[in-house]
Amino acid sequence: MPYLPCTDDERNEMLKAIGVNKFEELLAPIPEELRLKKPLNLPAPLSEYEVTRLLAEMAQQNTTVNEAICFLGGGAYDHFVPAAVGHITSRPEFYTAYTPYQPEVSQGTLQAIYEYQSMICALTGMDASNASMYDGASALAEAALLAFSHTQRREILVSRAVNPFYLETIRTYCHGQGIEVHLVDLDDGATEVDNLKGLISEKTAAVVVQHPNFYGCLEEVEELAAVTHQAGALFITSNDPISLGLLQPPGSYGADIATGEGQALGTPLSFGGPYLGIFATKQELVRRMPGRIAGQTVDSEGRIGYVLTYQTREQHIRREKATSNICTNQALVALAATVYLALMGKHGLGTVANLCLQKSHYLAEEIAKIPGFRLRFGRPFFKEFVVEAPFPAEQIVDKLVAQGILAGVPLGRFERSMANCLLIAVTEKRTRAEMDRLLSALRQLAA
Repeated sequence: MPYLPCTDDERNEMLKAIGVNKFEELLAPIPEELRLKKPLNLPAPLSEYEVTRLLAEMAQQNTTVNEAICFLGGGAYDHFVPAAVGHITSRPEFYTAYTPYQPEVSQGTLQAIYEYQSMICALTGMDASNASMYDGASALAEAALLAFSHTQRREILVSRAVNPFYLETIRTYCHGQGIEVHLVDLDDGATEVDNLKGLISEKTAAVVVQHPNFYGCLEEVEELAAVTHQAGALFITSNDPISLGLLQPPGSYGADIATGEGQALGTPLSFGGPYLGIFATKQELVRRMPGRIAGQTVDSEGRIGYVLTYQTREQHIRREKATSNICTNQALVALAATVYLALMGKHGLGTVANLCLQKSHYLAEEIAKIPGFRLRFGRPFFKEFVVEAPFPAEQIVDKLVAQGILAGVPLGRFERSMANCLLIAVTEKRTRAEMDRLLSALRQLAA
């Protein structure tokens, strides 16, 4: 966006137009002690060339997954992205389009959204998908709000194995609505059904689980769904979309709302975003769904056309009738997911999922053979697992990064009792040689 300078006379004219004598009057709502009373601590101006060189130097301080072997996970994964994904999403008609505010003019964008929704429904086994949301965390939090509006109950039960960042987002969303959030304990890395039975009641709007969960373990989703529905609550899941190439879709075990982080579908790791919030529901919840839905119809001559069917957000309808105040979906990232899924197809996605499964189990079994190391949980897992080391996991990460290995996510930052635990993710990109290199490095640390 270009910088538009204005003169003092122009500023005074604007202030006069809004009935203010000086700029400081606009700051009146901000407490005096919070106002900055000194100049901003900014460096001296630089030329364009100097700025370019400085930014390049700063960028070189980062370690990318192209320079290191990545076993990081916890919600963001180093999956392979076919070149066609970037080629198609960078076409100007997609890359420069923002959002279809004049929707029926944007037939190409609407068709892309429609195809995305159709693929997400096929992937999750749900009846309807919206056009996407910011990320997996916001999608899960919006699902909690939907459960509240649908049931009019003010309590959400969340498994302790839900991604900690997703949990914080749920708490943030629910705080303003006066919704109570309670945690369900774990048994060997997965949600404890008996604890859920003791907590759930007629006050519970929804039970929220992640499958596979934050520790990579598979949940007893069918039993959890049954307990949830017996109490009249909604069953909400957060799913790794790659896992659905092998695992049963959430719709098959009774999920009422299925969400997930779609970054794994054709979007590379990029310092935290942009990511993609997957959001799908059963038919009866469609009208409470946040965001928007594109539909397919025919015109008066029988030709196929695409329209924005639902957009029940406060930009378009009365605030009190809106399902959410979310304003922008991740259209370009959703398009990347659509292209990725189209390229992979049902069998290709299954192959990727199976590679993740087989490789992660190979690495886990070999790490467990190293003296002092063991798998923290004994449950089935998909592509992530927790390893307990004989020393703090932070030490493993620090020492191995110097060898070009991003060993995983230390879990002590989330749970003090897991200071020696490392969350390791293995995608289809990891080769046998790369996994053996990690094993060799861990053996040296254990020696």
